[in-house]
Amino acid sequence: MSRDSNYDHHISIFSPQGRLYQMEYAFKAANSGLTGVAVRGKDSVCVVTQKKVPDRLMQADSVTHLFALTPKVGICVTGVMADAKALVQRARYESAKWQFDNGYATPTKMIAKRMADLAQVNTQSASMRPLACISLIIGVDDEEGPTVCKVDCAGHYLPFKAAASGPKEQEAMNFLEKRVDDLPEYTQEQVIRTAITCLGSVLGSDFRGTEIEVGTILGNGKFTVLTEEEIELHLNAIADDADA
Repeated sequence: MSRDSNYDHHISIFSPQGRLYQMEYAFKAANSGLTGVAVRGKDSVCVVTQKKVPDRLMQADSVTHLFALTPKVGICVTGVMADAKALVQRARYESAKWQFDNGYATPTKMIAKRMADLAQVNTQSASMRPLACISLIIGVDDEEGPTVCKVDCAGHYLPFKAAASGPKEQEAMNFLEKRVDDLPEYTQEQVIRTAITCLGSVLGSDFRGTEIEVGTILGNGKFTVLTEEEIELHLNAIADDADA
């Protein structure tokens, strides 16, 4: 038996090498699900993720990884869905509480910071475990404009120009880095199509409208999840651009 095997029984115990094995296991669980991509442009922001219905008997529209936290802030959660539902419920509570206490709409970064703080507390107590999910929070704030924040299991969060999560995270980040200089000037259509193209590129497959989910916000508008027909229009446009 490895010497380090004695140090993975509790979240609060460091190994002699300075590692928290339970956190590493949480990240592995969080990255074993679907891949999500978020991109922000000039006045809009978009998040795209895969959609897989695990059972043909299930009602397809009940399976989703995209949720509205407030009318103008959305979240894409990848990882263990039971944990994701708990995270979304708490994020909605924290958003509503902030708006009630302060009298104005909750900024995207404040939601991300609060959820990161709560996630970090879970790494300090042996009586709790971290939530095995990674969230991409998007919004268009009055002061900051389009915003993408990523919050991980350990409570680490940062704002991004574009971000990805899930098993193909690194490949997606490499794809987006090549376009980082152009992103700030992208229109809403360009943002959506870049995110869809990125997801298709890293997964190495073409999509139908039923196989992905797209959530977007434009200017002062609300968080909107596109219908299958709207997604098909973007997929057809991407295909036409590729053929041109």
